[in-house]
Amino acid sequence: GLWLWRRQAVMAASEEDEEEKELRQRFMAPPVSGLRELRRRRRELRTRMELLIMETQAEVCRALAALDPGAAFAVDTWERKEGGGGISCVLQDGEVFEKAGVNVSVVFGHLSEEAARQMRSRGKSLKAKDGKLPFCAMGVSSVIHPKNPHIPTMHFNYRYFEIEEADGTKQWWFGGGTDLTPTYLNEEDAVHFHKTLKEACDKHDLKLYPKYKKWCDDYFFIEHRGERRGIGGIFFDDVDSPSKEEVFQFVKSCAKAVVPCYIPIVKRHCHDSFTPEEKLWQQLRRGRYVEFNLVYDRGTKFGLLTPGSRIESILMSLPLTARWEYMHTPPESSKEAEILEVLRNPKDWVH
Repeated sequence: GLWLWRRQAVMAASEEDEEEKELRQRFMAPPVSGLRELRRRRRELRTRMELLIMETQAEVCRALAALDPGAAFAVDTWERKEGGGGISCVLQDGEVFEKAGVNVSVVFGHLSEEAARQMRSRGKSLKAKDGKLPFCAMGVSSVIHPKNPHIPTMHFNYRYFEIEEADGTKQWWFGGGTDLTPTYLNEEDAVHFHKTLKEACDKHDLKLYPKYKKWCDDYFFIEHRGERRGIGGIFFDDVDSPSKEEVFQFVKSCAKAVVPCYIPIVKRHCHDSFTPEEKLWQQLRRGRYVEFNLVYDRGTKFGLLTPGSRIESILMSLPLTARWEYMHTPPESSKEAEILEVLRNPKDWVH
């Protein structure tokens, strides 16, 4: 009996080693929670979400690296002393991408009073115990700034949040989205991008794409400029129905749509020629990107308010270069004026 037990233990250990090896090959780095912990909680949604964000990070990084073979992602793992940590993958100064970052973070601990206040202002009734609110937040987020002004900038983010209230009940919700910020308008690209996201949404409910497309146009609005940051996509936050499993499956479909909605656009334009004037316009548009991220973006604000958060990862979304010119106005009926028109008046790209 003892011999059999030992043999089973050895087999189980070697199976674990195989599984560990396979997971390491699949990801850019070992998961934040550790493979043993993930295996222990494998049926929990938190675990499945962590595996999904790790997979998404690896998928996107590999797809981008394949288009920019001279460049490599620096993989940077970090720990947060208050609990959790993350993996930042950043490619800089490639041939195709000036800066591309894909971050994963899994953090837990107690919500700061400032972060809790921000959530309550969005209608969350959070009952703290002795002033403390245990939370767990995880997500994958990415911003890709290409060199060529004919390749749009792309951003995506998918996240899960869980809070334990004073009486032990858990509140949970998902948020996320994928959006495109072109320097110049290309209708074919815009239609492809929106159609791919619509297909991902339609698998779950036909009402989701129009609702989240509008939410995206409203959210990425630079109020002081009266224009959107880009041509949108989808955006949602605080989603906690119909059920945890159904929302998770929807988020998974959206995450799996990132590569097919963007990579074909990069391939289409990576050899386009461009003029110094077009490059200048790209720099000015990037200035607007920075303005939105620093003034309005909820994720940036939340990150900056969370104790022990990693500033380098939060500000990874900013481009390497941008420009602010005094009173710059493009000539009427120019290609530059064309994109501004769409940013001021969002279009329906799929009907």
